[in-house]
Amino acid sequence: MAETSASKLSKRIHTDGSTHYKSATAPANPVEGDLWYDTTIGVLKNYDGSNFIKVAAELAVLSSVSGTLTVGQTSDLTLSGTGFLSANLVVNFLQASDAIDVDVTVTPTNDTSATVTVPSSVYNNVTNGNVVTIKVTNSDGKISGNQTITAEKAPYNVDFLVIAGGGYGRTSAPGGGGAGGYRNSYNSETSGRNSSSESSLTFNGTTVYTITVGAGGTSGNGSDSSISGSDITDITSSGGGFGGNNSNPGGDGGCGGGGSENNGTGGSGTANQGFDGAGWNGGGGGAGGAGNQGYGNGVGLPNGGLGGAGLASSITGSSVTRASGGSAYYAAPSPTRSANVTGGGGGATTSNGVANTGGGGAADGGQGGSGVVILRMPTASYSSTTTGSPTVTTDGSDTILTFTGSGSYTG
Repeated sequence: MAETSASKLSKRIHTDGSTHYKSATAPANPVEGDLWYDTTIGVLKNYDGSNFIKVAAELAVLSSVSGTLTVGQTSDLTLSGTGFLSANLVVNFLQASDAIDVDVTVTPTNDTSATVTVPSSVYNNVTNGNVVTIKVTNSDGKISGNQTITAEKAPYNVDFLVIAGGGYGRTSAPGGGGAGGYRNSYNSETSGRNSSSESSLTFNGTTVYTITVGAGGTSGNGSDSSISGSDITDITSSGGGFGGNNSNPGGDGGCGGGGSENNGTGGSGTANQGFDGAGWNGGGGGAGGAGNQGYGNGVGLPNGGLGGAGLASSITGSSVTRASGGSAYYAAPSPTRSANVTGGGGGATTSNGVANTGGGGAADGGQGGSGVVILRMPTASYSSTTTGSPTVTTDGSDTILTFTGSGSYTG
């Protein structure tokens, strides 16, 4: 015969008056020997005359770890879960390849939360990008499952010089090609168009930063150069404007292209990157450079207009001038070009802008020089993780990456 609910209930009441309970809160007016199954935490407890104490150990569950485990710096992590109890929660950090197996004992905030300060034996030995396993053991001796966190370097400042590709110096009564746009943050040096130096970038240890180096223009404007990443505002320098030809003005760009022989209008440069190109009827205009505007024919120059000057930077450890505009072509009495301009712009002895200077191409078919992207950072923070084969040098306590082609750097 099946047992009834009443018969089951009678068995829960003992001759000494003790009782079994099942509820989310402690029963009122308990007597010694009462048993209570605490449904909130899933634990059976016994009343000893003063308190309900656990009959069995409480399970520890670690459900998440939040915060940042910073290489070389102290930091706090927040642990969430259940069964942390009220004292003596042991937190274990494990990273085999870094020979880390460290215990820290903390007092939980409550049964479901605890904060642990990462000890120096962990943050001084862990490698950036390595995964650390964390588990907890509560005061009942129950061990949780594992959670993981990836070690990250502290954010650090990176200076930059970003120069775009120079513009093309077109044919047929042409002006010179404009230099690539010029943006700089290093050592309070001048940025393009004689503007103030920009703020350095802040890189983080697990972010990939994409480096794009713009090509020089072969028939029009040069291509943009840039630094981009998920946690920064992208730095983009605009390609140099092409030189004008026939009755066409110079093209707009990072630095403006020079105007043609038959059109006195130079192209516009970009704010904080480069100057406008010049134009002069009767002779081609010199293209704009990062350091000043191009010159038009008819200002005491025997030939075509001179390209605008470039700017010097010591970001690599020595001063180098880059991003000058291309010189113009003058048709009478014989086809010639102005003298070279320091900074890579095409001139009398070469029609092409110099590679990796962003120099503009000289008039009459000079191609723009390709751009360059340079990063400078503390050697202590340098990760050595790159693509695109940048040239790596050092200057004092800093490491310098010079990208002459596109690639990436992982912080």
